[in-house]
Amino acid sequence: KAELQRFSVYSTLDMVPKQGHYANTLPQKQLRSRPSLEALRRAFKVSFPPLENSGDISLPDSGTEELKAPQEKAPVRFGWILGVLIRTMLNIWGVILFLRLTLITSQAGIVLTWVIILMSVLITTITAISISAVATNGKVLSGGPYFLISRSLGPEIGAPIGVIFSFANSQACALNAVGFAEVVRNLMRASGIVIVDDLNDVRIIGVITVFILLLISLAGMEWETKAQIFFFIALMSSFANYLVGTVIPPSKEKQAQGIFGYRSEIFIANLAPNWRGPDSNFFQMFGLFFPAVSGILYGVNICGDLKDPNIAIPKGTLLAIFWTTISYLVISITAASCVVQDASGNISDILTGNITGVCMGQGCQFGWNFTECIVSQSCQDGLANTQQVMGQLSGWYYLVIVGAFAATLSSALGYLVSAPKIFQCLCRDKIYPYIGVFAKGYGKNDEPLRAYMLSFIIAVAFTLIGNLDTIAILNSSLFMCVYALINFSCFHASITNSPGWRPQFIYYNKWVSLFGAVVSFVLMFLFSWWAGLITLIVFILLCLYIYYKKPKLNWGSTIQAGSYNIALSASLALSGVEDHVKNFRPQCLVLTGPPTQRPALVDFVNSFTKNASLMIYLFYWSCSMSSFYRLVKWMNKRKVRSFYSPFTADSLRVGARHLLQVKHLHVFICGK
Repeated sequence: KAELQRFSVYSTLDMVPKQGHYANTLPQKQLRSRPSLEALRRAFKVSFPPLENSGDISLPDSGTEELKAPQEKAPVRFGWILGVLIRTMLNIWGVILFLRLTLITSQAGIVLTWVIILMSVLITTITAISISAVATNGKVLSGGPYFLISRSLGPEIGAPIGVIFSFANSQACALNAVGFAEVVRNLMRASGIVIVDDLNDVRIIGVITVFILLLISLAGMEWETKAQIFFFIALMSSFANYLVGTVIPPSKEKQAQGIFGYRSEIFIANLAPNWRGPDSNFFQMFGLFFPAVSGILYGVNICGDLKDPNIAIPKGTLLAIFWTTISYLVISITAASCVVQDASGNISDILTGNITGVCMGQGCQFGWNFTECIVSQSCQDGLANTQQVMGQLSGWYYLVIVGAFAATLSSALGYLVSAPKIFQCLCRDKIYPYIGVFAKGYGKNDEPLRAYMLSFIIAVAFTLIGNLDTIAILNSSLFMCVYALINFSCFHASITNSPGWRPQFIYYNKWVSLFGAVVSFVLMFLFSWWAGLITLIVFILLCLYIYYKKPKLNWGSTIQAGSYNIALSASLALSGVEDHVKNFRPQCLVLTGPPTQRPALVDFVNSFTKNASLMIYLFYWSCSMSSFYRLVKWMNKRKVRSFYSPFTADSLRVGARHLLQVKHLHVFICGK
């Protein structure tokens, strides 16, 4: 009776496998060894609680040290608001918002600027839906888009995404550092301070900024959450200050800068595009703006620090896209409704009597004559000539500067932190050679210090370009490539009908993902054809390396699922087709015994099958699975193409009789 009571606490069902027992599914520090048979036997020797309290009993692991070790303090996990919504909004609001949005509006006009914004948001929304589908397809850990794509869709697509996305993040850090440097340079110029010249001042300040951000990253990010909240409050205050400034009646000084408040005449005049310069066109402005919306994956980058990534990533990312889109639309239309295209900033250009002579520009309707600077193309103010329109239009200029600092620094820091962590996860999987040195982590938080240094070098290299517009175009091409790969990955996973692809995000649609992939791929070349071509070549090379090297990683890829579907469809199609002399292929049954003992016979048959015909190696041998795999490895090394599958038989006669009936299967026969 006691013995029956002892065993009655167990369920008759098998235990559910524990994820920690399987390699390559968790970070290395969280792996746990699988229980041995001895550990399972010892499970029956432990003492059990009374039956009424035996609702939760599990088998102990293989070691007793883990049972005695004290439980570590649980790491801090973030919800969808603080972990995804706020961080993603801060990453989207960057340098383009404060330094280039008004200039884009002045050249493209209100209508085309809204088209650019909405097209950019359409691409990012489709990508957010695709990445949300991946995030809801299984358990999500750290590693960002690389981890999500590689574990769901395989290393063939995930690894190239990891390399390109890490590089794009490092470049985006340089983009925001250069934007911050431009703001600082303008403040220094207003105070009469010049280090070398305009370009080199941006380079010097940008490199110093990246170095300081590197020191902050190396020191630890415990304060990051509070810093993000501070940046968010600063940005909200800056936006409120800007909107209040648009309704305040402009002073004479502001009117000299081309600011006249909300006027229907200014709104109508700025509806149409006003291209300036030989290189100004729609796609040039599109490529310049797109980095303003490319921060949508920041919440995915920290998916390992979220309480519930399956809910936080879709909800936080899509809401962040919505609110930032509203801000871009509002700022573009309000600036284009209050500020004329050209202004001199000289208060003496006011008209004091009847207008005599020629008066050019929109300012003539409001009593200002900016003709001289318009003719000489020397206007320093106005919507088309300065990047300080938001500050001039706001209630207090320096509060907008604080917002610009918050936007650029928070984005630069976020990109600088994200790139090394994603690259570290890629290096630990040992897919590509010579990068394992960057996989090492340091400290209790496993900080990728070596990967930080690599990202720092890449960011400094792009910062030395010193031209915000050039860096923005390059950054747009890289992120377009990443978005195209993410969307195509989700589409490919859907059409292969893999049992492992079951996203829980109800708004996902495979055809929408395909549309997003095609549009992103086309725009990648329209922004910069040479940058898009280089990115495409790098991606193809990364894919070809995985295809030929075939790393020993099996996470369940869409390539495998697609190959199975193609092979199955082709086999079914040929099953009803009779053989024909034109398609004759010799099908050889080779009685070799162990192939390693008769290599000459193997090579002889392989010489006339030419890797295009069926060849079956038959032998009767008392073999183990380890011996079987050694033979398979030997055959592959000699480049003999065959199917290998263990086949047991009681005797050589029985095995031969069954094998003679097999027509399309290469097998080994192993017996006792």
